[in-house]
Amino acid sequence: MRRLAKRAGIDKAISPHSLRHAAITAALDAGCSLRDVQDFARHADPRQTRRYDRARGALDRNPTYIVATYLAGATGAR
Repeated sequence: MRRLAKRAGIDKAISPHSLRHAAITAALDAGCSLRDVQDFARHADPRQTRRYDRARGALDRNPTYIVATYLAGATGAR
């Protein structure tokens, strides 16, 4: 994986798990059902798949970021 990533000009560390994580997250982002993604990922327990689902939008749902965005809009700051 490292050799292929280097040949592709990717400087970040790439592992089989990072590719798997990217594929699962992309499937969820594309609108695949949690159950279908669970089957795709071969997760025996749906809670494993839900970890990916919760993590992909964690910052968008984090109250700190929501309040900061609200305040930035209220004050005109960007």
